[in-house]
Amino acid sequence: MFLDDVILYLTELPACEESTPFGPEVLVYKVGGKMFAATNPDDVPNRVNLKCDPDRSIELREAYPAIQPGYHMNKRHWNTLALDNTIPPALLAELIDHSYQLVVSKLTKAQRATLSQ
Repeated sequence: MFLDDVILYLTELPACEESTPFGPEVLVYKVGGKMFAATNPDDVPNRVNLKCDPDRSIELREAYPAIQPGYHMNKRHWNTLALDNTIPPALLAELIDHSYQLVVSKLTKAQRATLSQ
């Protein structure tokens, strides 16, 4: 999956908001005002930071060299994924969904209700 595909996938998630709170070079994706993904399109190779369950992070990092502790993030809860075509596209989509759902699960019931509208 290329970065353009990842960005399209991210922006199609319900109530996803793209912003640049860290400056124009870093695109941040939020739901309910909470970040679940970030990328710098100028990075080579392209990378994306995603939230992840800490136990699953360990397994993923051991299985895929392209998945590393989150760059400039809490390394327990974030992974940086190099988009170098070594991570299967289905897994990448699953990890984006996982990151999104981790954030959604922490939103209030009222906030979650607005996502489906």
